[in-house]
Amino acid sequence: MKHSLYIKFLLGYLIFGLLGFAVISTVFAQVLQDQEVSVQAESLYDEANIIASEFSSLYQGKRQDSTMVYSGIEAIAECLNADIWIVNRYGVIVTKSSSPGETGIEIENFDPAAMGNQHYMIGDYFGQFQEEVISASAPITGNYNTYGYVVIHLPMSEAVTRGYHNLNLFYICGLVIFILSLIILIIFTTTVYLPLLRITEGAKQYAAGNLDYQIKADTHDEMGYLAATLNYMSDELNKMEEYQRAFVANVSHDFRSPLTSIKGYLEAILDGTIAPEMQEKYLRRVISETERLNKLTQDLLTLNSMESKGYLNRSNFDINRVIKDTAASFEVTCMEKDITFDLTFSDNIEMVYADLGKIQQVLYNLIDNAIKFSHQGATIFIQSYMRSGKIYISVKDTGIGIPKESIKKIWDRFYKTDSSRGKDKKGTGLGLAIVKEIIQAHEETIDVISTKDVGTEFIFTLPRAVER
Repeated sequence: MKHSLYIKFLLGYLIFGLLGFAVISTVFAQVLQDQEVSVQAESLYDEANIIASEFSSLYQGKRQDSTMVYSGIEAIAECLNADIWIVNRYGVIVTKSSSPGETGIEIENFDPAAMGNQHYMIGDYFGQFQEEVISASAPITGNYNTYGYVVIHLPMSEAVTRGYHNLNLFYICGLVIFILSLIILIIFTTTVYLPLLRITEGAKQYAAGNLDYQIKADTHDEMGYLAATLNYMSDELNKMEEYQRAFVANVSHDFRSPLTSIKGYLEAILDGTIAPEMQEKYLRRVISETERLNKLTQDLLTLNSMESKGYLNRSNFDINRVIKDTAASFEVTCMEKDITFDLTFSDNIEMVYADLGKIQQVLYNLIDNAIKFSHQGATIFIQSYMRSGKIYISVKDTGIGIPKESIKKIWDRFYKTDSSRGKDKKGTGLGLAIVKEIIQAHEETIDVISTKDVGTEFIFTLPRAVER
């Protein structure tokens, strides 16, 4: 089964060669033989006409030397490797080139009209031969009378032998074509079969779990494209596998830390390590850790729901109003850090078509990050404006910024920059991943511009409201 495709192609190639030989040996052989017989008969008829015209000149008184005419017959017969007869109109043989002495023999059932509208006949010529011959006949005429016939007999074996010579040329041409067609087999082997073997081996390696295996393919055809696609697939699967391992490790870590704290606090309360008057303080820490676990669980559920299609509940709403309401929800936090908002809108009302709840979550996460990484007394700038038929929303802070090497990683799940880890111990590392998933689900874009120690700006787009 391993080489079934190649064997099938090879068998097809051999069958093609055998069928070609069989067709040449049967159909073409018969056609060539019939063609050769026709050509030989026409040639004999032409020679018979020439000889008949010589005899006709005798009867018309144009020539008197009959000896030269008879001697010429023997020379022509020897040249044609045939037998030439002169027969009178009654069917009596006047002379034969093969045996000039045999004369006066009457041909039984002689009928000049037996040839019909043809100039020759194939057979034993009224029982005169033991084998088949081609007999071409031309009348000897003079003074509007027919005095006899010139009949040239050529054995069929001779005509077939001459046809075999042409058939051999066909065999040679067929053999040359068959050998040249090996080029097709070589091309198939190098461009299809061998790359297919490498692709099959690659598929086996991937099925066995060896995702680092690379299929070697230097061609730029469909096989090369297929190999490149499989290599890309293996790279993506490898990345996915690494991502899953990192995902499980991060989830385990983020769950383990609060669970360990909760367990430690509760055990300390139970064994009396924590004094009764201090228990309320540590119970509040336990509640804080459970809230952290709850937030992490909710974020994971949000990401999971966004991976399924059709989860958006779109409607028309005023994005400016949503921005104002979301910013107002951070009033207490802003008061603690003396942070103010600078809201700038191109129009009083800017209607968009999106999922209201999901966009509120996007704005909440972006504003929460901006507050988290802003300095005491800073200002956060939020804008909405229209450009090229899209509504653009910008959230900009003047905080610590994002290091250049971390910008591409901030969208990864559970990723936290070093500054983030030192700034906030409660973050799950899923906020920006959720933001990106939501915006991409709307088939829109989100970009980030950041300079370390200067600030960060997130800009995303939304479609304008659908007219009702």
